[in-house]
Amino acid sequence: MNNISAINLLLDIHTTFSKLPVTFRELVSENCDWSTPTFYRKMRGRDKPDPNNKGKILVALSKAEKVAIIKQAKIAVQEISDFMAKLDQKEP
Repeated sequence: MNNISAINLLLDIHTTFSKLPVTFRELVSENCDWSTPTFYRKMRGRDKPDPNNKGKILVALSKAEKVAIIKQAKIAVQEISDFMAKLDQKEP
C-alpha cells in the first residue's frame, strides 16, 4: 500500500474493487486476443438462430471463449482475495 492509501483504508479498498471490471476486461481481452471494442461487442452478443440454416444456432461465444472467460474471472477474483488476505495480516 502507498502512503495515501495506508492512511485511508476505505479509499484503498474502494480503489481496488473499482479496478476489478477493468482488470477482468484486460485479462479476457489479452487471453482471447480481443480489442476493447470486440470485448464489449462480444459481451452484448446473444445466441440466435442461423437464418441460412434452420435448426442451427449462431453462438455469441464459442466453448473455448467461455472456458477462457471463466478462467480469467477466477484470476480476477483471486487478485481481490489476495488483496483482502493482505488486509487481514495488517492491524486496522
